[in-house]
Amino acid sequence: ADTSQGAPGDALEYSASAGGAAFLIGSENIIAKINRTMSFTTDTPDFWRREGQPYPSHGGRFTGEPAYFKHITSAAKMMMEEMGTTPEDYKFAVFHQPNGKFPTRVAAQLGFTPEQIEKGLLTPYIGNTYSGAVPLGLASVLDVANPGDRIFVTSYGSGAGSDAFDITVTDAIKDFKRSAAKTVAERMANTVEIDYAKYAVYKEKIVLPE
Repeated sequence: ADTSQGAPGDALEYSASAGGAAFLIGSENIIAKINRTMSFTTDTPDFWRREGQPYPSHGGRFTGEPAYFKHITSAAKMMMEEMGTTPEDYKFAVFHQPNGKFPTRVAAQLGFTPEQIEKGLLTPYIGNTYSGAVPLGLASVLDVANPGDRIFVTSYGSGAGSDAFDITVTDAIKDFKRSAAKTVAERMANTVEIDYAKYAVYKEKIVLPE
């Protein structure tokens, strides 16, 4: 889960949001098996906040090629090489999504199709939830996944690093009570529009003098 913070007038106000998802990880009655994880990290400060500052700073275009794309593609390629797989082996793919453009582009670079990423691509509808983006995308995929479906997941965090996951949906998902909670799609359909003034109040961007 995460809550975005962007200075008034910054591009982050348009693209960033807040959200999260939670998963129980264990070894019994699992609906999805994590087959392998791989990580790729470097010292690439594309996004930061100085001590005492209320809002973060970002490197603009620097957040693209040397940060997001380098780390996502490196972790993803390491995973497929380790597992001996290709994009065609996966039913779904979920990538970190700071916007709608980056995950679409990196998926194409790696050989994944628009259909493979469609179900987990939520940012165009709810904005960038930062560390919540990939878990929410995975939750959306699991809402519709069937036994045997393979899911490819790659996250990204500024600083910078990416974690890749190879996941297989098990037969136990057939007995999982999906109706016990609303799906991600159902929650997104139940939205309430607010104006900028109310947003600014909720985000405590308007501070009255004492």
